[in-house]
Amino acid sequence: MRVMLTNDDGIYAPGIRAMHSVLAEDWDVEVIAPQGVQSGTSHAITIRHPVLWHPTKISDGFEGTAVEGTPADCVKLALHHLIESPPDLVVSGINAGLNTGVHVLYSGTVAAAMEAAILGRPAIAVSFELYRDMDFDAAARIAKPIIATIAKRGIPAGCVVNINIPELKPGWPKGVRVVPMSTQNMDEHIEKREDPYGRSYYWLSGDFQNYGDPNETDRHAIGDGYVAVTPLQFDMTDSARLKMWSDLKITLP
Repeated sequence: MRVMLTNDDGIYAPGIRAMHSVLAEDWDVEVIAPQGVQSGTSHAITIRHPVLWHPTKISDGFEGTAVEGTPADCVKLALHHLIESPPDLVVSGINAGLNTGVHVLYSGTVAAAMEAAILGRPAIAVSFELYRDMDFDAAARIAKPIIATIAKRGIPAGCVVNINIPELKPGWPKGVRVVPMSTQNMDEHIEKREDPYGRSYYWLSGDFQNYGDPNETDRHAIGDGYVAVTPLQFDMTDSARLKMWSDLKITLP
């Protein structure tokens, strides 16, 4: 299997290095990833500036193409120009930090996979719960059989599979759950602070709490110690509302 590997933490991040090391044991892996950190860029693309790229060697056995752009830029550039023939699968990750719930809307990791899906390629995003002394090599070992199983089953056109791995406590992960994404709001805080020059600025922080979220979701699976697997799609149409409003009558001035 031919795999294109990308991320949003940048080509020098430990997560993509671990993912490459494990996937390359059995598959042909080509790395095309951002030059620097692009976390939280969502599905941004570069339209007002040129997108530059250059080959880079990180360590023995790990080299690729560094793109001075967003994760979505990387996938566009790769699939249109840098890769001679379309890969069998696009993998984005491993991201340092979960991409569960509404975080998928902000995530560059998920956006890279979504861009691949838009361009007609099967795609999987992989994220890992943020904690001290993260073992990315172990996370990659956990992710690989999930990726292989899903790839063998087949990913429908327009679909992205979002994999989230919990903190590797003793006995975790307990298994794998296929679950929907949580739609609860984030318990966020926007704190006003002041820099050493007396200028005001704001700092956004916060996390999810599982209150008000009665369904079995990706957040619950992670909290219970399971790997969460969630199929996503880029078609955001509310089909039920579309049908309900099909007879909507509006008079324009």
